Amino acid sequence: MAGKKDYVNSNVTANREQLEFHVKEILKLIGENVEREGLLETPARVTRMYEEIFSGYEVDPREVLGVTFDEQHEELVIVKDIVYYSQCEHHMAPFFGKAHIGYIPSGKIAGLSKLARLVDAITRRLQVQERITSQVADIMEEVLKPNGVMVVVEGEHLCMCARGVKKTGSKTVTSAVRGEFRTNAALRSEFLSLLKQ
Repeated sequence: MAGKKDYVNSNVTANREQLEFHVKEILKLIGENVEREGLLETPARVTRMYEEIFSGYEVDPREVLGVTFDEQHEELVIVKDIVYYSQCEHHMAPFFGKAHIGYIPSGKIAGLSKLARLVDAITRRLQVQERITSQVADIMEEVLKPNGVMVVVEGEHLCMCARGVKKTGSKTVTSAVRGEFRTNAALRSEFLSLLKQ
């Protein structure tokens, strides 16, 4: 994100000892023997994982798009199949999937890798899929000021697949449309058809 590959959540780093203590306490409370070999390093491993999977809190998603380029391309630009991993804010259970972003530039374009970094900045925090979808579209619109933006996010949620209704393999699809995509059905259809290729 923002030009760095290994962002970590500094709050987790600063509170490492407390987090490890609380993870150990949770293990005890669910009935585990925290002294057995397989769990001895688990509190430290969980804390290191939190540094990484919650690294989005360290980044302003608006800044991720970084330098934009003047370019008079005013046709559809799509970056699809951006894999993401996030944590559901309701159960702190993982969800993951793919994000697809399309936009019509109005004189400014972003580096293509920046769109993937934008998705990372937004998903590496406690989230819901609907908010991810809207935030990506809103930030694209705010920073690039394109003629239109469309974002489609697919997700598989462990809070639905591994617990509760236990509907393994079910996927949630959300979309957000801005600008020309709202009023131009042909443009929406073009975007959706290109996602299938």
